[in-house]
Amino acid sequence: MKGAPPRLNDGLAVDNLSVEYQGVPAASGVELAAPVGCITGLIGPNGAGKTTVFNAISGLVRPRSGSIRLFGVDATHFSASRRARLGLGRTFQIVEVCDQMTVRENVALGLEARLVGRNAVRHLRAGRVERRAVVENTLRALEMCGIVDLAAQTVAALSTGQRRLVELARVVACGFRLLLLDEPTSGLDSGESHQMGEILAQIVADQGVGVLLVEHDMQLVMSICSYLYVLDFGQPIFEGTPRQVQASPEVRSAYLGVQA
Repeated sequence: MKGAPPRLNDGLAVDNLSVEYQGVPAASGVELAAPVGCITGLIGPNGAGKTTVFNAISGLVRPRSGSIRLFGVDATHFSASRRARLGLGRTFQIVEVCDQMTVRENVALGLEARLVGRNAVRHLRAGRVERRAVVENTLRALEMCGIVDLAAQTVAALSTGQRRLVELARVVACGFRLLLLDEPTSGLDSGESHQMGEILAQIVADQGVGVLLVEHDMQLVMSICSYLYVLDFGQPIFEGTPRQVQASPEVRSAYLGVQA
């Protein structure tokens, strides 16, 4: 019997979500919950629809049907920026950082944009309180991600693992309450993946944020996620605790392999 997923207003709730691209179904009947204070996994083979679901949750694509609630608010028709203002942050499969800027500047960039919003004047002349908040939150995020010693380095000189941590530090600095992390260990070796998992678990424990994680490193997923949702061909096929997912014949057949 599957474990009961958390269904709370303090986080993300997706109900009966369906997405189409030019009439072709990409995701259908997806339901999931990602509360704050824990890491929830969304897994499945390549092409299962995980990134499509992330795009719908973050407001980059419009669903054909279903609803998306963020912290008790119906955000189904909100723009991506409005969802961000509610507290939703996201990373992408391809690391999106500015190579010619320093690590500190990259981490501060997201928070600066969130503080000033759409006001062009404030982009040019931030207030003293805002500048202090940027400095303090940037340093805290660098410390949490273990990259304080890289703060003055140009991002172009960093390894893939270090660049992933810079991207993570940037969303942490923004103070989002829920993070959508799309394959944060892509391109990392086993040691770097383990480090990423420890950092994520510590961030959740210290800050009380929620994480919805798309990831192919099953060892990492099973070690840090409290609850998992499994997609295949755009449709949910199973949900449960990591132990239940590992024991599921449907999951082993679709994704983990019969010997997993």
